[in-house]
Amino acid sequence: MPFKADIQALCDRMAAAYVSGDAAGCAAVFTEDAVLLSPYAAAARSRAAIEALHRVWTAGGGGKKSFDVIEAQADGDFGWCLIAFAEGDVTGAGKTLAIVRRQPDGAWLIHRASLCADIPPLA
Repeated sequence: MPFKADIQALCDRMAAAYVSGDAAGCAAVFTEDAVLLSPYAAAARSRAAIEALHRVWTAGGGGKKSFDVIEAQADGDFGWCLIAFAEGDVTGAGKTLAIVRRQPDGAWLIHRASLCADIPPLA
């Protein structure tokens, strides 16, 4: 499977977990020592912290969530990807720039991610 397709499949797993309110499933796409930077919360530094953050975000069900991998490239055991996300009217949409790391079993997991919210243009 091409790298971009691998990352899209990873994002699709996360979206399905998010929509079902599965915080552990959301965190499972991150490395144990991952860092997630977000405009919606304080930095989460570890898979456990990312799971705790997603427990809050998905409380009462995750609602709508989608990811679209815009660009992705890999070199060896590291890669990067630019991902568009959307989450309904309340949270809105944005982009994520992520670094992914290949695991010993060949799977890719998110190692670092920085979310940026799309904001409406200033009037």
